[in-house]
Amino acid sequence: MIRRAPFAAAIVAAALAACATSPPVQEMSDARQAIAAAEAADAERLAPETLDAARRYLGEAERQLQQEAYGPARMNAVRAKNRAIAALESIQASEASN
Repeated sequence: MIRRAPFAAAIVAAALAACATSPPVQEMSDARQAIAAAEAADAERLAPETLDAARRYLGEAERQLQQEAYGPARMNAVRAKNRAIAALESIQASEASN
């Protein structure tokens, strides 16, 4: 059992390294889809600051992706998606109160 611990630790470390060094394809797709949904819901007019923040995060993620900085690109793609979702939620809340 003790001899397996270093091997198991190496496997876990390799798996974590693979996650950190692989391109954030899913996260980028999720961010683009969320931004498109916010745009379709008229966020340009109803939540412009939040939509702009989402676009800025996505733009930064795209630059980082080109530089193969996959960890930061992944974080910014998630931030972009979250900002786009916040724009959608803001629109829905304002529609519900009207």
